[in-house]
Amino acid sequence: MRETFTGSGVTYGAIGGTLAPDLLQYPPPGTHPMEKTVRLGSGEDRFTRAATALMTWGVQRGSGIDVTDIQPGTGVEYRGIIFNEDGTPAAEQVHVTESVLPDDGTEYITNGMTAKLGLPLGPFTVTAPVRVVYVIDEATRIGFAYGTMHGHPVSGEESFIVEHLDDDSVWLTIRAFYRGSEWYHRLAAPLLRHLQDKATRRYLRALHPAGAA
Repeated sequence: MRETFTGSGVTYGAIGGTLAPDLLQYPPPGTHPMEKTVRLGSGEDRFTRAATALMTWGVQRGSGIDVTDIQPGTGVEYRGIIFNEDGTPAAEQVHVTESVLPDDGTEYITNGMTAKLGLPLGPFTVTAPVRVVYVIDEATRIGFAYGTMHGHPVSGEESFIVEHLDDDSVWLTIRAFYRGSEWYHRLAAPLLRHLQDKATRRYLRALHPAGAA
């Protein structure tokens, strides 16, 4: 288990891997990559509303997930590992960002923030601890990614990014890579993949103004 800058571990090594442009072709070894996109509408107001909802756990809560035990972030961004040619870690990059979203007292997602996600699974709820590993804070692009922590049924990273394009359209893109966190989870890989795909479809609907992707 890899330790982060605050001492709470994430359960994978390719931190920031969802930023890789070739994620779908070259995912971290042993993981299943995923990328889905949905149009949310158009215009500055739609972008602002979607970004604000996104950065207050709107995707998760809007898809029926309980978000509890939220612990404030440090503002420090963990951007992953730079490797030497022989494959050994060479350095790590740490960045600090500040949100451009309006400060109205709402607790926005920040770098280093941790939370527990209550994932519905039939009559049961699975607790899935996560840590925010990076935040994207640009004029036309807002989002974040979280990584799995010990106790999560999968190991990997998932990102959620809202983007306002030059043609005035607004899009939500979700990218992820994951695998079962324990051997018995990996034996159930097809089931986990089905559940992940089902959750992603709910995520894509959560910010859509019509409630359907």
